[in-house]
Amino acid sequence: GKSITANMLTAYYSRGCDSEAMFADLEISKNADFKKHLNQYDVIHLDIQWCLEPAGGAEQVVPYISERTIAELKEYYPDALSEETKSLPEALSQINTLTGKKFIVVIDEWDVLIRDEAYINFLRGMFKGTEPTKYIQLAYLTGILPIKKEKTQSALNNFKDYSMLKAGSLASYVGFTEKEVHTLCERYG
Repeated sequence: GKSITANMLTAYYSRGCDSEAMFADLEISKNADFKKHLNQYDVIHLDIQWCLEPAGGAEQVVPYISERTIAELKEYYPDALSEETKSLPEALSQINTLTGKKFIVVIDEWDVLIRDEAYINFLRGMFKGTEPTKYIQLAYLTGILPIKKEKTQSALNNFKDYSMLKAGSLASYVGFTEKEVHTLCERYG
């Protein structure tokens, strides 16, 4: 369900999609802001597990992601990025400075490389501090490990952590509500 949710968020936010019909009959379409955010953002959707093999191993995932994403951004924003741009957070900041646009970042399986210091530094650069708030509208990370806000993972201390057991305000949109579980249990015994 985590990856499906990541794909759904990408379809909803991405300006590369025309997904209004997909969401038209769903609860979100009743929200006053439904069309305000629908297909309005550049979405950077990364599946860290998938990146392992083409990158050539865990130690090469961060350079692989950075190089490939910056290369793609240069195609869409050739006037915003120079050949010297090598840092993804720097690239997003430069694009934002030139265009005012913010990005949606979706990272599926964020925790695959959690013990790798280069990856933690990559996440710190992407999300820590005030600069990323200028160019990132939303970040959604999936994984099986909770985000700890201590030691090396303190780079992610500005995230809200939602889980299957503590879905908070997302409960009615992700998974099943308690009422739906009772109905399903009654229906299927």
